[in-house]
Amino acid sequence: MVDYIADYYKNIENFPVLSQVQPGYLLSSLPQTAPARPEPFEVILGDVSKYIFPGMTHWLHPKFFAFFPATISSAAFVGDMLCNAFNSVGFNWLASPASTELEMVVMDWLASMLKLPTSFMFSGTGGGVIHGTTSEAILCTLVAARNRAMAATNVDNPVSKLVVYASDQTHSTFAKACKMIGIPPKNIRLIPTTVDSKFALPPCHFRKCIKADVAAGLVPLYLCVTVGTTSTAAIDPLEELLDIAGDYDIWVHVDAAYAGSACICPEFRYHLNGVDRVDSLSIAPHKWLLTYLDCCCLWMKNPSLVVKALGTNPEYLKNEPSESNSVVDYKDWQIGTGRRFKSLRLWFVLRTYGITNLQNHIRSDIGMARYFESLVRSDPRFEIVAPPNFALVCFRFNPTSEFKSIKIESLNRELLDRINSTGQVYMTHTIASGVYMLRFAVGTTLTEKRHVVAAWKVIEKEAQVISTTLKLNT
Repeated sequence: MVDYIADYYKNIENFPVLSQVQPGYLLSSLPQTAPARPEPFEVILGDVSKYIFPGMTHWLHPKFFAFFPATISSAAFVGDMLCNAFNSVGFNWLASPASTELEMVVMDWLASMLKLPTSFMFSGTGGGVIHGTTSEAILCTLVAARNRAMAATNVDNPVSKLVVYASDQTHSTFAKACKMIGIPPKNIRLIPTTVDSKFALPPCHFRKCIKADVAAGLVPLYLCVTVGTTSTAAIDPLEELLDIAGDYDIWVHVDAAYAGSACICPEFRYHLNGVDRVDSLSIAPHKWLLTYLDCCCLWMKNPSLVVKALGTNPEYLKNEPSESNSVVDYKDWQIGTGRRFKSLRLWFVLRTYGITNLQNHIRSDIGMARYFESLVRSDPRFEIVAPPNFALVCFRFNPTSEFKSIKIESLNRELLDRINSTGQVYMTHTIASGVYMLRFAVGTTLTEKRHVVAAWKVIEKEAQVISTTLKLNT
């Protein structure tokens, strides 16, 4: 299997980036029941090549420029092998002391790399936990914020009075998590962003919104500030928003799932200025720090609020270290009970690469994105639509000087379809403030400058085909 995986990485450029199969292809190809008797490993592996590979969209392909990356490394790979070998179910300290304490160590290491205040660290007064995804981090902090607010609110059905805030560019998981904890949909404020606000949450609109809610007898609960939104990598103005939120005892969470990793570089750390005043912060090393899915790091100033909201203490899990309150039981920091030894992966990565090489990795991706940006700007038929932040470039095909009556959105939809159908490049789109744009996200571990150049050639070629067709039809 190791040889098979090594060959996969070696030959990955020979496969289409985006799967070309149709819905139901695998359901109609595989038996409807499991085999009654064992099958040879070689036969199973052969079926991987025959049936599974055609249905794979290769997130590790060096020409995968869609969404945000899901990075890998040999260090994380062997760390995960060891995690699987141990098969530790470290729900409390006694169930796996090494699992618990290594997680505490690496969370403080990464916090130190991000220059977080000690109020977020075990070496200070806070602490961190590794979740699967940002969705879990937001949900857990929402539950803690809700319980804190309900304890302080002397009204009937207090949940119906609670209001949460974010920009309309905040990840959709935020609204989902709010619904899961009982926040009425009408109380979820997704404040509109604009081109002028650089697709970031405008503080003036937030202030107006929160004042109106308070005047209506509602209780401001939670603000989600995003550093690096999914659509455009926009950066909400943290310090200005904190100045407003501070007047209303709102739980402020910073979602830096993608861009937070870049803040290990001193030149990008300013994006977290003001973090000492927030309640919680999360980043996802699986996106940009070479640690494989899934790994989301959540730090909290007051972990006891989460433990109070999510803690359980059944008789069959009681033990002396836990009862003495001298250890961390991570089951009380998360939604479920069981948990994997994920910190091994992060530990291996941090030690194998070191801070300097991880910083260079981030800078290399951003450098390739800036190069792609220069290619876009060099062609008058294209334009940059959003401020290029980190390693994401948002642009569109806009040959309006040559074709006056064309619809820009339909033109770019066609261009994206043509690009992705080649199998040579995979990109995605977004719509922000009504503007349809193409996203080019650099960051796949195997991507080199030559892949960026090759992708641009595909984009130019398909754009030229569209231009030629437009000329023939006019």
